[in-house]
Order: sequence, then structure tokens, then C-alpha cells
Amino acid sequence: MLRRSAIILLTVTLAACSTPRKVERPDLPPSQRPYSVEGESYEPLQTHEGYAENGLASWYGAEWQGRKTSSGEPYDMDAMTAAHKTLPLGVYVKVRERRTGREVIVRINDRGPFVRDRIIDLSRGAVRELGSEEKGVVPVRVEALGYRSLGPRGEIRYTPLSSYGVGTFAVQVASFGKADNARRLATELKSRYGAATIQEATINGTLYYRVQAGRYGSLRKADEARRGIASDGYPGVFVVAVDEVR
Repeated sequence: MLRRSAIILLTVTLAACSTPRKVERPDLPPSQRPYSVEGESYEPLQTHEGYAENGLASWYGAEWQGRKTSSGEPYDMDAMTAAHKTLPLGVYVKVRERRTGREVIVRINDRGPFVRDRIIDLSRGAVRELGSEEKGVVPVRVEALGYRSLGPRGEIRYTPLSSYGVGTFAVQVASFGKADNARRLATELKSRYGAATIQEATINGTLYYRVQAGRYGSLRKADEARRGIASDGYPGVFVVAVDEVR
């Protein structure tokens, strides 16, 4: 089994093993600050509310046991945890294996997977609960539940965290090292989706131009737009939280 796990992990080298590098945003808590991996930048969502997405799930196991996750805690491959690129750390999500209907609830404590088309990286314990350990990559639906607490009768509750405000959302389509490329794409996106902006970000001394389409007042609307934009021929797009346009 360890040999099979190693083979699977080699195919997801950039999954949760890549160490995110933070982009300076001292106004946000460390777990919510933008970060970059392999030249791509990501902005964690300021709320989990309304998040639901279909995609592929992978998993990571023994090779990463004990390594520090993005939350600061050591990775425990048998715990019910997962890695996600933009959901707030600490949020619980329900993951349903779309072919079998089996479900598992996991806590987001790491960043990843940084592989195209994969939306979540599960712990070995979680993927065992789904009965999918031997498959490596499986189709899933991920729905955010919230932060877990116990009610007065010991019942489990999932609630929002009040310190994460709901902001404005956009769909990030691409990131370029050249401004001309970004401007051309922004013009194309504006004609198709009504709004497009270019956000500059300096990462490890390199300036990037991130092209974002649309402006949406809720995460649900932004995710609906993301699915439409992806189906229009822009693969790998994802939702980002942005500052209000003034």
C-alpha cells in the first residue's frame, strides 16, 4: 500500500506538499492572507457561506505524515482533514463521492491541491471513509458547512465565523508576467461578462498581472459565474474575494 501511495503522490507533486508563500496583507489574519505557489497567487475566501463545487479529489498519505500544514498543526494522515486552495482554514466541509454517494465530513487545515481540475486533497483517513483509497483520484462534490461547535444538548453545530466579513467576489481567469497579455484578456472578458479588472501582485520580487472577471455580491453567484466561465473555455478558473470597488 505504501508503494501505491508513493506512486499516487508522484502524480500530485504540487498538491499539498508545496509550501505556500504569503503575500503581505497585515490587515488579515495569517491564515487568510494571499499566498503564491509556483508563480500562481491565491486569495483565501473571507467566508465559506454558499460554497459548493464539483470536481476531483486526490489524497496524500505517509510521505507527509508529521509535516506542518498551513494551519501550523502537523499533518495526521488518519485524521479527518483536507487541503483546499481558498476556503478559510478551520472550516468543515462535506465531501460526497459522486459515483457511490458515500459522504465524509472533514476539516480544512492545509492548502492545495495545486493540480489542474483537482479541488480538494483528502487525508488518507478521509479517503478510506469514502472507500476510494485504491482509486487515487475520484469525482466529488464539496459543500462548506461552517465552523464546528457543540450546542447546549451536545449536538454538533456548524456556524459562520463572525470575523470573516462577506465581501465582493470575482473569478480569477489567469495570471501573466506581461501587462499586454493581461490587458488583451481583460478586454475579451469585459466584452463577454460585463466587467474585468487587472490586479497587480508582487510575489518574491516578481510582478504579476492577475485578470479577474465579473463582480458578484455573494459567493454563490460568483461560483455560478465560475462554472459558466469554465464551460466557455477558460479552464482552471477560481473564485477570489476582492476589495470593494470605490
